[in-house]
Amino acid sequence: MPGGTMEDHLLGTKIFHPNTKANKKDIGPNEEPLDWFMRMKIAYGAAKGLEHLHGSCNPPIIHGYLKSTNILLDKEFKPKLSDFGLAKLGSAGNKMHVSSRVMRTYGYCAPEYTTTGQLTPKSDVYSFGVILLELITGRRVIDTTKPSEEQNLVAWASPKFRDPKLFPQMADPLLRGKFLEKDLNQAVAIAAMCLQEEASMRPLMSDIETALSFLSGASDERPCSSLVDPELHSPKDGQTEHNDDSDSR
Repeated sequence: MPGGTMEDHLLGTKIFHPNTKANKKDIGPNEEPLDWFMRMKIAYGAAKGLEHLHGSCNPPIIHGYLKSTNILLDKEFKPKLSDFGLAKLGSAGNKMHVSSRVMRTYGYCAPEYTTTGQLTPKSDVYSFGVILLELITGRRVIDTTKPSEEQNLVAWASPKFRDPKLFPQMADPLLRGKFLEKDLNQAVAIAAMCLQEEASMRPLMSDIETALSFLSGASDERPCSSLVDPELHSPKDGQTEHNDDSDSR
């Protein structure tokens, strides 16, 4: 893919502008980093892809290996999900899951996978929440160069999910505050819901896709009944109610 991976642009070299013929290796330090709209566009596209796997395929497909290096970008920065080597077919109904001990993506794995070895669509939702958190913060999932309390992205962010006043502290400094506060609140709230420790509390990918469509500009109007609520609790509280569903291509 001409645009490389999401990680390339979020954590590596500055992005090149869509529709140019420049190669990444030719991009200098004066290039702009990913802006807020582009980040939400990538998140929305990835959510669409996962929703497609979960909701449109019969039987549903569990990706099982979702991470920032597996989100590839075309020349217009439209994302494509890649590396389906660990993708699994789910069984029909609410008991859809597969038993697997293959997934080894530290930092992206859902808690239930580490304890039971079972992958479900909600495992993909958790991994997507980590990716959305990467896009919001510009931080690595695991960064050993940071202080010990900040090395694990989810552990660092989870306490902040309780207080919307702390949400601006989570935004990537490279964004320079160029985003609407309400959009940041929504994006953080979506990530928090995806990262609920209890799988049943996580939203469906279809609902996530709908919520992100408004943040990415794919929809012209805000939803009447928003999936997200800035006044939410930490994922570990298990008190936030949501139902969400996403799509992937």
